Amino acid sequence: MIPSGHVDHFTRENLPPQAEWPDLLLSADYAYPDRLNASVELLDRTVDKVGREKIALIGAEGQISYGELLIKVKTFAQFLEAEGVVAGNRVLIRGPNNISVVVYWLAVLRIGAVAVTTIPLQRAAELEKIVAIASVQFALVDHRFQEEWDAVKNFHGKTLVYDATNAYATELAKNFDGQHVAADTASDDVSILAFTSGSTGLPKATMHFHRDHLIVADSFSHHILKPNSNDIFAGSPPIAFTFGLGALVNFPLRIGATSLLIEATNPPQLLEKIAEHKVTCLFTAPTAYRAMLPYITSENVATLRRCVSAGEHLPKSTWEQWYAATGIKLIDGIGATELLHIFISASDDEIIPGMTGKPVPGYQAKVVDANFVEVARGSVGLLAVKGPTGCRYLSDERQRKYVVDGWNLTGDLYIMLDNGYLQYQARSDDMIISSGYNIAAPEVENAILAHSAVQEVAVIGVPNEERGMLVTAYVVLNPGVIGDDLLLKEIQDLVKKTIAPFKYPRQLFFVETLPKTTTGKLQRFRLKNDPVV
Repeated sequence: MIPSGHVDHFTRENLPPQAEWPDLLLSADYAYPDRLNASVELLDRTVDKVGREKIALIGAEGQISYGELLIKVKTFAQFLEAEGVVAGNRVLIRGPNNISVVVYWLAVLRIGAVAVTTIPLQRAAELEKIVAIASVQFALVDHRFQEEWDAVKNFHGKTLVYDATNAYATELAKNFDGQHVAADTASDDVSILAFTSGSTGLPKATMHFHRDHLIVADSFSHHILKPNSNDIFAGSPPIAFTFGLGALVNFPLRIGATSLLIEATNPPQLLEKIAEHKVTCLFTAPTAYRAMLPYITSENVATLRRCVSAGEHLPKSTWEQWYAATGIKLIDGIGATELLHIFISASDDEIIPGMTGKPVPGYQAKVVDANFVEVARGSVGLLAVKGPTGCRYLSDERQRKYVVDGWNLTGDLYIMLDNGYLQYQARSDDMIISSGYNIAAPEVENAILAHSAVQEVAVIGVPNEERGMLVTAYVVLNPGVIGDDLLLKEIQDLVKKTIAPFKYPRQLFFVETLPKTTTGKLQRFRLKNDPVV
């Protein structure tokens, strides 16, 4: 490894042993200098390219140019150092998607500290796990979300509360001149700890280097999204999660585009923001794309040219309905917090509806069985990936389960077709085995979603003595639709007509809501733990 620029060596000392790392494919396309600071590359270097007047961010606080953003980041970097933060310290950031959070994130990286960004909806018990695992020493907390933070019992560091309406700490800035020299970090110094859910309830901290932020921008964004400096990015994923971090920070800043940051919005409001700010690149989850369909007009999607779907499986029916309504081909993608962003995707004429795509340039993929032997084309198996980014959990024995023989095992079941395209089947624990048949829950969900009365659906396997498991569906209907036996049979019959009849849901429940994470991802495990509605 390259000599570290950290003063506090906690993260480097808690990296997994290098023998447990995935193979990192750092080709010439992803070769960066040994000394590299991601904040400098994303901001200072971009100012050199697009100038100081170009608008960088639009948010609840107004808008800010690249030149203004650079000054604010430098000033806040000076402030953090005056508060005692040194390179390698972990700094937790608690706030919604707005200009403030981006300023603070860039300032933390600029001084060589490690950003631990969280979402406002996380409760004290969840935050306590993050604080303990990351050994957090400083916290930047939006005053609107201070109460829950104050309930965190195990944090003994310094909390700095900020007011988003006075986002740039104007009074504090009077004490600093904005002349700041960035920390001399190594390209493989840890820059962020991004947390991902664990099946046991204990989150895992994924460790990403300074160079990784450039890699995801120079791989997926450059080759698949193909943005330019005139683009305006927007989306619903929180910056605290790597899907949102790439979409709303790394990708636009890397090429000098503009990012629209929305603190909170529902699908109709998101369409209003798209129209108001002439958004061109949109990032959100399949559920949101489907929810926006009834509100689409020719005017509110007129400026869109790129729409990216990730975070969960994109049903083919949703892809087709979005294309019919907008004329835009949804870019599907699978990514992972462990690899920072999307590594399998396709765009433009290479998109095949119902297929995730092919490995993004720089990445490789194969489909293997439980013994890590590659399966035949067309056979279901576990997805294994390697590339210039990869899994490094902070001091976590689960590293050995995620990384096998140098490959990242994502926990997804896939088929690789003869043309090299990868087709999603299910999470490895979502496959339903009923009467000897393997049935993928997303396939059944896709068939049910084709019914005009259905808004959302979740399918699981419920233990059954006769069949082993029963295919069971939980259906949320569109507003005003009443669920009765007739509609239940209609949906079952539609599934039988759409896919193999043995896959139809023998149990179907109409429910008001489905269990989801704070970011809107479906939590099938909660239905499995309590399958009776």
